[in-house]
Amino acid sequence: MQTKLWIGGRFVAALSGKTFPVVNPADGKLLARVSEGGSGDIDAAVGAAVKAARGPWSTMHARERGAILLRIAGLIRKNLEALALLECRNAGKPLGDAREEMALAADTFEYYGGAANKHFGETIPVAGDGLDFTVRGPVGVCGLIVPWNFPLVIAAWKLGPALACGNTVVLKPSPETPLTALALARLSVEAGLPEGVLNVVPGPGPGCGSALVNHPLVRKISFTGSTATGTSIMRAAADGIKRVSLELGGKSPNIVFEDADLELCIEKSVWSVFYNAGQDCCARSRILVHRKIHDAFVEALVKRTKKFVVGHPEKKGTQIGPIISARQYDKIAAYIASGKAEGAKLLCGGVRPKGVPPKGHYLTPAVFSGADDNMSIVRDEIFGPVVAVIPFKDEAEAIRLANDSAYGLSASLWTRDVGRVLRVTRAVQCGVVSVNTSSSVHLEAPFGGFKGSGLGRELGMKALDLYSEVKNVFISNL
Repeated sequence: MQTKLWIGGRFVAALSGKTFPVVNPADGKLLARVSEGGSGDIDAAVGAAVKAARGPWSTMHARERGAILLRIAGLIRKNLEALALLECRNAGKPLGDAREEMALAADTFEYYGGAANKHFGETIPVAGDGLDFTVRGPVGVCGLIVPWNFPLVIAAWKLGPALACGNTVVLKPSPETPLTALALARLSVEAGLPEGVLNVVPGPGPGCGSALVNHPLVRKISFTGSTATGTSIMRAAADGIKRVSLELGGKSPNIVFEDADLELCIEKSVWSVFYNAGQDCCARSRILVHRKIHDAFVEALVKRTKKFVVGHPEKKGTQIGPIISARQYDKIAAYIASGKAEGAKLLCGGVRPKGVPPKGHYLTPAVFSGADDNMSIVRDEIFGPVVAVIPFKDEAEAIRLANDSAYGLSASLWTRDVGRVLRVTRAVQCGVVSVNTSSSVHLEAPFGGFKGSGLGRELGMKALDLYSEVKNVFISNL
């Protein structure tokens, strides 16, 4: 298990000598003490990235960069079981889910390995006999800040396109979940990534993250996390005119019309909000249901929700693992209490299950009915296994309720009416709409949000635009 900072192609202790504890949320046991990066370490990492940008990486053919990313993908698959177990223990994910996420990380590097030499400029027709065309080049040193809920997957979402475009990077994983990022650093050497191209500096946001955002030689920041932190990053980045892309919070609606396939909708809906213990920015935590089917829907939803197995993530059969930390657990519990105090009815869940490790942060999935759009459980991103069901009378009200949010990341729509699909998908203010399913993410398609959910699009070929500069060239026919 790697526990030191990865700077300039080697593992080093933090300049301060400080470390911080990394614990298993399943049982509270210490996994490791990891070197705590600070401003001096960020400066060293950025320096290594600048040096690497001036070395062989800058002249390497895009096809060669792509080959390195393909080798990283292969090494993730080769080490999938070890990485999955590490992610399971560090993030509290059920082991089966962790395996799927490691495979997705590998798929991401594979996709951008293939895309590296397919991000083209264009030839532009202009008046006269000259030739006008564009070329693309790297932005420079990129600071990539990733969250704790999908540690390696979201790191891959940012690293894949950043490296494919020829940038060098400083990756700051969350201090809750730094272990798979450090493991990836070791694999990158084996894949042939030149030293200094990838640097990994775990540490707290106020010291380590702020130093990265404010460093004068960092030209691009990509952040996934809370809207409040994203807002602070935008302000800080403005002073240096840095490029910024943000994937922030969500309070996604799940809109169920009276003609929906109820059985399929229930099965997909519960997973869309309770997967990863609800710690997902795309969680469909507002279910808007047509009044004609509201009671039947709620009854079926509660019945299905009660079947979830909450337990130790390494135990066979576990479907929902622990909450990441005591602080997050307390925050979710406070929202459940506020929901009841504001008049919503808790139909099931929201309590600690029996038979789980005493120091783990476990919570049964909670379903509220009788909620309205003024309640905090409806308006705020809870980031936990809590869903509120709200009735609507017609299409217009469904759209109004769906859009009555500071966020605009994703939504689901359940209906057999094609005309309604076209109307509602156009009207809903969000970056991703899923029809008769709950899937928000496809590797080949752009992902991102409207309003307070962020700026820019990750994944697909669109992500390459975030990590490249466009230069226009005009050649006059003398």
